[in-house]
Amino acid sequence: MNMIANPSSGMPVVVKNLLIINGLMLLLKIAMGADELGRSILDIWLGLHAIGSPDFKPWQVLTHMFMHAGPNSGGGWYWHIASNMFALWMFGGPIENVMGSKRFLNYYLMCGLGAAALQMSVSYVETQATVAQLRDLGVSTFDVKRMVEASHISMAEANAVLNGIVQQHPGSDAVVKAMFWDYAGVMVGASGAIFGILIAFGMLFPNVELMLLFLPIPIKAKYFVALYGLWELFSGVRQQAGDNVAHYAHLGGLIFGFFLIRYWRKKGLL
Repeated sequence: MNMIANPSSGMPVVVKNLLIINGLMLLLKIAMGADELGRSILDIWLGLHAIGSPDFKPWQVLTHMFMHAGPNSGGGWYWHIASNMFALWMFGGPIENVMGSKRFLNYYLMCGLGAAALQMSVSYVETQATVAQLRDLGVSTFDVKRMVEASHISMAEANAVLNGIVQQHPGSDAVVKAMFWDYAGVMVGASGAIFGILIAFGMLFPNVELMLLFLPIPIKAKYFVALYGLWELFSGVRQQAGDNVAHYAHLGGLIFGFFLIRYWRKKGLL
Protein backbone atom coordinates (compact mmCIF):
# COMPACT_ATOMS: atom_id res chain seq x y z
CA MET A 1 0.00 0.00 0.00
CA ASN A 2 2.49 2.59 -1.22
CA MET A 3 0.81 5.82 -0.17
CA ILE A 4 1.59 8.89 1.84
CA ALA A 5 -1.13 10.78 3.69
CA ASN A 6 -1.55 12.62 6.97
CA PRO A 7 -3.44 10.50 9.53
CA SER A 8 -5.17 12.20 12.41
CA SER A 9 -3.06 12.72 15.48
CA GLY A 10 -3.06 9.97 18.07
CA MET A 11 -3.97 6.34 17.59
CA PRO A 12 -7.52 5.20 18.45
CA VAL A 13 -7.87 2.16 20.69
CA VAL A 14 -9.21 -0.37 18.15
CA VAL A 15 -6.61 0.46 15.51
CA LYS A 16 -3.86 0.21 18.11
CA ASN A 17 -5.07 -3.14 19.41
CA LEU A 18 -5.56 -4.57 15.92
CA LEU A 19 -1.96 -3.66 15.12
CA ILE A 20 -0.79 -5.35 18.32
CA ILE A 21 -2.88 -8.50 17.75
CA ASN A 22 -1.69 -8.94 14.18
CA GLY A 23 1.91 -8.45 15.25
CA LEU A 24 1.59 -10.94 18.09
CA MET A 25 -0.04 -13.51 15.82
CA LEU A 26 2.87 -13.25 13.40
CA LEU A 27 5.37 -13.73 16.23
CA LEU A 28 3.37 -16.74 17.47
CA LYS A 29 3.34 -18.18 13.96
CA ILE A 30 7.11 -17.83 13.69
CA ALA A 31 7.61 -19.32 17.17
CA MET A 32 5.42 -22.35 16.45
CA GLY A 33 7.22 -23.02 13.19
CA ALA A 34 6.28 -25.56 10.56
CA ASP A 35 5.36 -29.22 10.56
CA GLU A 36 7.43 -31.93 8.89
CA LEU A 37 5.87 -31.02 5.53
CA GLY A 38 6.96 -27.37 5.81
CA ARG A 39 3.43 -26.07 6.49
CA SER A 40 2.94 -23.41 9.15
CA ILE A 41 1.33 -25.06 12.17
CA LEU A 42 -0.68 -21.94 12.98
CA ASP A 43 -1.84 -21.63 9.36
CA ILE A 44 -3.23 -25.16 9.54
CA TRP A 45 -5.29 -24.25 12.63
CA LEU A 46 -6.28 -20.65 11.87
CA GLY A 47 -5.81 -20.02 8.15
CA LEU A 48 -8.91 -20.33 5.96
CA HIS A 49 -9.08 -23.62 4.04
CA ALA A 50 -11.56 -24.50 1.31
CA ILE A 51 -14.77 -26.20 2.32
CA GLY A 52 -14.09 -29.86 1.57
CA SER A 53 -10.47 -29.67 2.68
CA PRO A 54 -9.49 -31.97 5.57
CA ASP A 55 -8.13 -28.84 7.31
CA PHE A 56 -11.29 -26.70 7.09
CA LYS A 57 -12.73 -25.56 10.42
CA PRO A 58 -15.63 -23.06 10.79
CA TRP A 59 -13.69 -20.66 13.05
CA GLN A 60 -11.14 -20.07 10.27
CA VAL A 61 -13.63 -17.72 8.58
CA LEU A 62 -12.82 -15.28 11.41
CA THR A 63 -9.28 -16.19 12.47
CA HIS A 64 -7.71 -16.02 9.00
CA MET A 65 -7.91 -12.22 9.03
CA PHE A 66 -5.41 -12.05 11.91
CA MET A 67 -2.90 -14.29 10.11
CA HIS A 68 -0.23 -13.25 7.62
CA ALA A 69 2.47 -14.85 5.51
CA GLY A 70 5.55 -15.96 7.47
CA PRO A 71 9.18 -16.87 6.72
CA ASN A 72 8.10 -20.25 5.34
CA SER A 73 6.15 -18.44 2.61
CA GLY A 74 9.23 -17.41 0.66
CA GLY A 75 10.94 -14.10 -0.06
CA GLY A 76 9.13 -10.85 0.61
CA TRP A 77 6.76 -12.43 3.13
CA TYR A 78 7.15 -9.45 5.48
CA TRP A 79 5.57 -7.14 2.89
CA HIS A 80 2.23 -8.90 3.42
CA ILE A 81 1.77 -7.76 7.01
CA ALA A 82 3.71 -4.52 6.56
CA SER A 83 1.43 -3.22 3.77
CA ASN A 84 -1.77 -4.25 5.55
CA MET A 85 -0.78 -2.75 8.88
CA PHE A 86 0.48 0.43 7.24
CA ALA A 87 -2.91 0.90 5.57
CA LEU A 88 -4.71 0.14 8.85
CA TRP A 89 -2.59 2.72 10.69
CA MET A 90 -2.86 5.31 7.92
CA PHE A 91 -6.57 5.14 7.17
CA GLY A 92 -8.10 3.33 10.13
CA GLY A 93 -7.56 6.13 12.65
CA PRO A 94 -9.66 8.79 10.91
CA ILE A 95 -12.42 6.23 10.26
CA GLU A 96 -12.51 5.05 13.88
CA ASN A 97 -12.69 8.68 15.00
CA VAL A 98 -15.78 9.16 12.83
CA MET A 99 -17.50 5.83 13.56
CA GLY A 100 -16.54 5.35 17.17
CA SER A 101 -14.57 2.38 18.43
CA LYS A 102 -17.40 -0.15 18.74
CA ARG A 103 -18.86 0.51 15.30
CA PHE A 104 -15.41 0.60 13.74
CA LEU A 105 -14.54 -2.83 15.18
CA ASN A 106 -17.84 -4.26 13.95
CA TYR A 107 -17.21 -2.73 10.54
CA TYR A 108 -13.68 -4.14 10.34
CA LEU A 109 -14.79 -7.65 11.28
CA MET A 110 -17.83 -7.63 8.98
CA CYS A 111 -15.71 -6.54 6.04
CA GLY A 112 -13.26 -9.35 6.78
CA LEU A 113 -16.12 -11.87 6.98
CA GLY A 114 -17.64 -10.48 3.78
CA ALA A 115 -14.29 -10.82 2.04
CA ALA A 116 -14.05 -14.46 3.08
CA ALA A 117 -17.64 -15.10 1.96
CA LEU A 118 -17.06 -13.75 -1.55
CA GLN A 119 -13.71 -15.49 -1.98
CA MET A 120 -15.13 -18.82 -0.80
CA SER A 121 -18.19 -18.42 -3.03
CA VAL A 122 -16.08 -17.76 -6.10
CA SER A 123 -13.76 -20.62 -5.18
CA TYR A 124 -16.76 -22.94 -4.79
CA VAL A 125 -18.08 -22.02 -8.25
CA GLU A 126 -14.62 -22.53 -9.77
CA THR A 127 -14.25 -25.84 -7.94
CA GLN A 128 -17.58 -27.06 -9.27
CA ALA A 129 -16.43 -26.21 -12.80
CA THR A 130 -13.28 -28.22 -12.16
CA VAL A 131 -15.39 -31.09 -10.80
CA ALA A 132 -17.32 -31.09 -14.08
CA GLN A 133 -14.05 -31.28 -16.04
CA LEU A 134 -12.84 -34.13 -13.86
CA ARG A 135 -16.12 -35.96 -14.35
CA ASP A 136 -15.74 -35.62 -18.15
CA LEU A 137 -12.26 -37.12 -17.84
CA GLY A 138 -13.56 -39.97 -15.69
CA VAL A 139 -11.81 -38.76 -12.50
CA SER A 140 -13.76 -38.79 -9.25
CA THR A 141 -13.43 -35.99 -6.69
CA PHE A 142 -12.88 -38.79 -4.18
CA ASP A 143 -9.53 -39.47 -5.87
CA VAL A 144 -8.55 -35.82 -5.60
CA LYS A 145 -9.51 -35.66 -1.90
CA ARG A 146 -7.47 -38.82 -1.42
CA MET A 147 -4.51 -36.99 -2.94
CA VAL A 148 -5.04 -34.00 -0.61
CA GLU A 149 -5.17 -36.32 2.38
CA ALA A 150 -1.97 -37.99 1.14
CA SER A 151 -0.29 -34.57 1.14
CA HIS A 152 -0.72 -34.56 4.92
CA ILE A 153 1.63 -37.54 4.98
CA SER A 154 4.13 -36.16 2.48
CA MET A 155 4.18 -34.49 -0.92
CA ALA A 156 5.81 -37.67 -2.24
CA GLU A 157 2.67 -39.59 -1.21
CA ALA A 158 0.47 -36.92 -2.83
CA ASN A 159 2.49 -37.10 -6.06
CA ALA A 160 2.23 -40.89 -6.03
CA VAL A 161 -1.57 -40.63 -5.89
CA LEU A 162 -1.57 -37.89 -8.54
CA ASN A 163 0.59 -39.96 -10.90
CA GLY A 164 -1.70 -42.93 -10.41
CA ILE A 165 -4.74 -40.84 -11.31
CA VAL A 166 -3.06 -39.36 -14.39
CA GLN A 167 -1.97 -42.80 -15.59
CA GLN A 168 -5.54 -44.04 -15.31
CA HIS A 169 -6.96 -40.89 -16.94
CA PRO A 170 -4.59 -39.48 -19.60
CA GLY A 171 -4.89 -35.73 -20.11
CA SER A 172 -6.14 -35.05 -16.60
CA ASP A 173 -2.84 -33.74 -15.19
CA ALA A 174 -3.59 -29.98 -15.25
CA VAL A 175 -7.18 -30.33 -14.01
CA VAL A 176 -6.23 -32.68 -11.18
CA LYS A 177 -3.49 -30.32 -10.03
CA ALA A 178 -5.92 -27.38 -10.12
CA MET A 179 -8.36 -29.32 -7.95
CA PHE A 180 -5.57 -30.35 -5.60
CA TRP A 181 -4.58 -26.75 -4.90
CA ASP A 182 -8.22 -25.74 -4.50
CA TYR A 183 -8.38 -28.15 -1.57
CA ALA A 184 -4.82 -27.85 -0.27
CA GLY A 185 -4.42 -24.04 -0.39
CA VAL A 186 -4.89 -21.72 2.59
CA MET A 187 -5.97 -18.06 2.71
CA VAL A 188 -4.46 -15.76 5.33
CA GLY A 189 -4.34 -12.01 5.81
CA ALA A 190 -6.27 -8.92 6.86
CA SER A 191 -6.50 -7.63 3.29
CA GLY A 192 -10.26 -8.10 2.99
CA ALA A 193 -10.88 -6.02 6.11
CA ILE A 194 -8.26 -3.50 4.94
CA PHE A 195 -10.08 -3.03 1.64
CA GLY A 196 -13.17 -2.31 3.71
CA ILE A 197 -11.10 0.39 5.43
CA LEU A 198 -10.10 1.81 2.04
CA ILE A 199 -13.67 2.07 0.74
CA ALA A 200 -14.74 3.67 4.02
CA PHE A 201 -11.97 6.27 3.69
CA GLY A 202 -12.96 6.92 0.08
CA MET A 203 -16.60 7.44 1.10
CA LEU A 204 -16.04 9.39 4.32
CA PHE A 205 -13.12 11.49 3.08
CA PRO A 206 -13.67 11.45 -0.72
CA ASN A 207 -11.73 14.61 -1.54
CA VAL A 208 -8.66 14.01 0.62
CA GLU A 209 -5.67 13.87 -1.70
CA LEU A 210 -3.29 10.93 -1.49
CA MET A 211 0.22 10.82 -2.88
CA LEU A 212 1.31 7.52 -4.42
CA LEU A 213 4.98 6.73 -3.95
CA PHE A 214 5.22 5.00 -7.34
CA LEU A 215 3.41 7.89 -9.06
CA PRO A 216 4.03 11.21 -7.29
CA ILE A 217 0.81 12.84 -8.46
CA PRO A 218 -1.96 13.75 -5.98
CA ILE A 219 -5.15 11.73 -6.41
CA LYS A 220 -8.41 12.12 -4.50
CA ALA A 221 -9.29 9.20 -2.24
CA LYS A 222 -12.56 8.43 -4.06
CA TYR A 223 -10.77 8.04 -7.40
CA PHE A 224 -7.95 5.99 -5.92
CA VAL A 225 -10.33 3.51 -4.30
CA ALA A 226 -12.44 3.21 -7.47
CA LEU A 227 -9.37 2.53 -9.62
CA TYR A 228 -7.97 0.07 -7.08
CA GLY A 229 -11.29 -1.80 -7.02
CA LEU A 230 -11.35 -2.04 -10.82
CA TRP A 231 -7.79 -3.34 -10.81
CA GLU A 232 -8.70 -6.05 -8.30
CA LEU A 233 -11.69 -7.07 -10.42
CA PHE A 234 -9.48 -7.30 -13.50
CA SER A 235 -6.83 -9.25 -11.59
CA GLY A 236 -9.40 -11.65 -10.17
CA VAL A 237 -10.94 -12.39 -13.55
CA ARG A 238 -7.62 -13.09 -15.28
CA GLN A 239 -5.96 -14.80 -12.21
CA GLN A 240 -2.75 -15.82 -13.93
CA ALA A 241 -0.75 -18.89 -12.96
CA GLY A 242 1.44 -18.19 -9.94
CA ASP A 243 -0.83 -15.38 -8.71
CA ASN A 244 -1.59 -16.39 -5.11
CA VAL A 245 -3.46 -13.19 -4.19
CA ALA A 246 -7.12 -13.61 -3.13
CA HIS A 247 -8.42 -10.80 -5.35
CA TYR A 248 -12.08 -11.63 -4.71
CA ALA A 249 -11.48 -11.32 -0.98
CA HIS A 250 -10.27 -7.77 -1.63
CA LEU A 251 -13.39 -7.09 -3.69
CA GLY A 252 -15.53 -8.65 -0.96
CA GLY A 253 -14.14 -6.21 1.59
CA LEU A 254 -14.85 -3.30 -0.75
CA ILE A 255 -18.38 -4.42 -1.56
CA PHE A 256 -19.44 -5.20 2.00
CA GLY A 257 -17.87 -1.98 3.24
CA PHE A 258 -19.66 0.06 0.58
CA PHE A 259 -23.09 -1.30 1.46
CA LEU A 260 -22.48 -1.04 5.22
CA ILE A 261 -21.55 2.64 4.89
CA ARG A 262 -24.58 3.25 2.68
CA TYR A 263 -26.87 1.46 5.14
CA TRP A 264 -25.54 3.30 8.20
CA ARG A 265 -25.84 6.64 6.42
CA LYS A 266 -29.43 5.87 5.48
CA LYS A 267 -30.17 5.08 9.14
CA GLY A 268 -28.47 8.29 10.24
CA LEU A 269 -25.72 6.39 12.07
CA LEU A 270 -22.90 8.12 10.15
